[in-house]
Amino acid sequence: MKQFILIIVLISFFDMFSQLPIMSPFAKSLGASPAFIGLIVGMYSFSNMFGNILAGYWIDKQGGKKVLLFGFSLTAAILLLYTIVSTPGQLMAVRFFHGLFSGFLVPAAFTVLANRETESKQGKSMAISGVAVGISAIIGPAFGGIVASKYNIEWVFLIIAFLMLLIAVCSAIILPNTAISKSRKVESSFKTLLSIMKTPILAFSFIGAFSLMFAQGVLAYMLPLQVESLNYGTHYSGMLLSTFGITAILIFGLPTNRIFDKYQHHYTMLLGMSIIGFALILLSLAASLPFLFICMILYGAGFACLFPSISAMLVEQTDEETRGKAFGLFYAFFSLGVVAGSSLTGILSVSFGTGFIIAACLLIANCIWMFIYFKRKAALHERME
Repeated sequence: MKQFILIIVLISFFDMFSQLPIMSPFAKSLGASPAFIGLIVGMYSFSNMFGNILAGYWIDKQGGKKVLLFGFSLTAAILLLYTIVSTPGQLMAVRFFHGLFSGFLVPAAFTVLANRETESKQGKSMAISGVAVGISAIIGPAFGGIVASKYNIEWVFLIIAFLMLLIAVCSAIILPNTAISKSRKVESSFKTLLSIMKTPILAFSFIGAFSLMFAQGVLAYMLPLQVESLNYGTHYSGMLLSTFGITAILIFGLPTNRIFDKYQHHYTMLLGMSIIGFALILLSLAASLPFLFICMILYGAGFACLFPSISAMLVEQTDEETRGKAFGLFYAFFSLGVVAGSSLTGILSVSFGTGFIIAACLLIANCIWMFIYFKRKAALHERME
């Protein structure tokens, strides 16, 4: 069961990552202007935020299984629409609904996974789920690029749609039905959403998610420019991103994942944020390919510390009645971070070095004030004892 849920996580992210190398050329082939191409690419993440939040409500009312089946079925249907679009406007509309409906998948998958794990092993469980995310981040872009170049771009959407429907059928058979109590339905309200956001540890989890993906958005935007400025081939950008992904996967999957249950999650979160901030500063100074690879290994280590920690913090501070909405908000902040990171650096028209410094400052500033908060909280707790 656990392995099947991890496959669900992989396919949910595989859908997004497989379209990274093909969406801009696809929009351009339809006659979209450079500015409109940017809007088309960003529309997925924008509508994905709303899908994440809506999913959170429905998960707590209907259970993760029903939301997964609904999300996979609708996303598969939307993917088929890519094969018949003929104008940039139509592509924009399809991207909106694609992001909206696929936003149901990840919160539902992680909620189902968290509800099947004991509290003492949530850190390791979230780390192992990171392996699925990392694998999809590595093979997804390669799959999209290879299929689109060797066959046709429509085949990318058709194959993923088939996988979505296959997983939907398997999920209907394999995943157990979850009984939803009457009281659970009543408590799924807007007030509950506000109370989740006001809970300090959950707020820190959301801030960590935003900071992580803000840095990721800047990295995705700036790293290819940096590689190009150093007169290296564009394929090195993919190799560098794969290096960070492979590093994270190794830490997630090897016995090193035990650290996420051995140490308090907020400390491993702060460690991860610090490492990523330091890696970004080094990236802003990098002037050679070997140094870039060292920076990406360091970045991958920071990612591996941060992602499971903020996920486990969320799980430990919620129960089955609120976990869906919490994961919905969590991944909404993920999407918001990507949009903010790439958009802000693009609007400011900064160099890659400045862009990396901006992201590093955000991470380190958040890390410092959260560290002060936890220190003061620990000191207050000692005085009370």
